[in-house]
Amino acid sequence: MRNILIVDDDQKIRTLLKTYLEKNQYSVTLAHNGASFFTEFNRSVDTLSLVILDVMLPDTDGFALCQAVRRRSNVPIIMLTASSDEADRVVGLELGADDYISKPHSPRELLARIKAIHRRTGMEAATPPRYHRFGGFTIDTVERSVVDHLGTPVPLSGLDFQLLKYFIDHAGEILDRSVLCEATRGRDAGPFDRFLDVQISRLRLRFNDCGKQPWLIKTVRGAGYVFAASVISSHE
Repeated sequence: MRNILIVDDDQKIRTLLKTYLEKNQYSVTLAHNGASFFTEFNRSVDTLSLVILDVMLPDTDGFALCQAVRRRSNVPIIMLTASSDEADRVVGLELGADDYISKPHSPRELLARIKAIHRRTGMEAATPPRYHRFGGFTIDTVERSVVDHLGTPVPLSGLDFQLLKYFIDHAGEILDRSVLCEATRGRDAGPFDRFLDVQISRLRLRFNDCGKQPWLIKTVRGAGYVFAASVISSHE
């Protein structure tokens, strides 16, 4: 996984870091304050390889975000600060940060720190599980295929597979319509956009998940949908 989430209230710094890191084959998500950070973090917590936190933010501070991240995840954290005060660095490290960089800094230095952390944690070599098994079905993320317990292929379109994979990656989480639409179509759901409903209905049909008591994808009234089946993931 090479997915990085950066929160910084300086737009120029955000844009510079995103451009530089993407040129070096990283996937980068940006946030400009604490609220937007939590939105992005909640969406991608299971796929992140690193978080970069600016200490000074308009609605909170990087120390509070560091504590919140550590309550949920062991993802590596680099903190950015405009202060040269040693006390700030100590506090950040004690709260669970893995490294600290003072501003101004060069993107090249940050990249070196990122690579060093990934080498220490083994994340550069880590690969996500290839297979996911649920309710007698097996999804192969390399072949982008699904078979039932008899080995019979389940016919899925590209969008069907993408939606199913996103549900599996967030099994047990309540996902609202806007998150699902953005994950599968790259944009939010409009007030009259029924495309997602059609997609979910089609996916349910493929897995005999129809009726008043669905076992796979359940509707949470007023909140969204949840993938209710238990998932076992593996490399083999």
